[in-house]
Amino acid sequence: MRFRFLLVSILLASSAAWAGIVDNVRIALMQNNFPAAESQLSAYRNQQGVTPEYLEAYSWLARAELDSGQYDQATEYAKQTRAMAAEQLKTRALDAEPHLPMALGAALEVQSQALAARGQKLQAVALLQSALHTYGNTSIHDRLQKNLNLLSFQGKLAPALKEDQSLGAALPPAAQLKGSPVLLFFWAHWCGDCKAEAPIIAQLRSEFAGKGLKVIGPTRFYGYTAQIEHARPSDEIQFIDAVRHRFYSGLLDMPVPISKYNFEVYGASTTPTLVLLDKAGKVAWYHPGAVPYGELKGEIEKVVR
Repeated sequence: MRFRFLLVSILLASSAAWAGIVDNVRIALMQNNFPAAESQLSAYRNQQGVTPEYLEAYSWLARAELDSGQYDQATEYAKQTRAMAAEQLKTRALDAEPHLPMALGAALEVQSQALAARGQKLQAVALLQSALHTYGNTSIHDRLQKNLNLLSFQGKLAPALKEDQSLGAALPPAAQLKGSPVLLFFWAHWCGDCKAEAPIIAQLRSEFAGKGLKVIGPTRFYGYTAQIEHARPSDEIQFIDAVRHRFYSGLLDMPVPISKYNFEVYGASTTPTLVLLDKAGKVAWYHPGAVPYGELKGEIEKVVR
């Protein structure tokens, strides 16, 4: 009995040691220590095999190489991640747990961005369109759409926004917005970067109000709040409104259409996502992630002329 207890304790300790493989690999890569990252991955694979956690950690090799401009290496890591993910998908659904979609989404993102960086934009677009056809009904849809939009959204007529529910001012009809530059500010109630971006947007809206700048802040339901793990829409909209009043006080009159559709069509898998529309209603600038005051002001100046 004592031996059995000891064996179980050893196995539990080993499992706990490997639980942080994704974070451990990321830390090693942040320190530019590829050998350490690869060593940890090799040791994990020898002990645990190829698991979804392993694949997510492995996908960070591709992301790190892409960030370093090593496109051939990034592409190779991305292809290997996709191949291993395909094996996993023979016996499980993509969204059965969170690590596998993170790994596959990252691999497709890296591969498309590497193609685009090497001047192969058409191939990158084709890759993403094919992936959307295959995985369009999974959790990686918005991420794929984001990357496709980064390559092909600029200059296109902006898709009309929908609202299942709304907060703030009424959403103006698309025709009413023609002739005005528009900033779309996609945000989420849980997003710290969105809260930090809000005062910047409020200030710029005030500065460019005389030139007709409009700001619209789409958001969506996520199915939970800070207090409720599985929240009903009626509970979540109350929470969103409370967050809005606490952190977005300078934008309370901003129209806030609530719909998953908007996030899907605009590929807003990253929050905030900022999209500038010109006076003709076409996409002039598309940016997943937070933007400092000076950079955002410079982009707005281009569309208010």
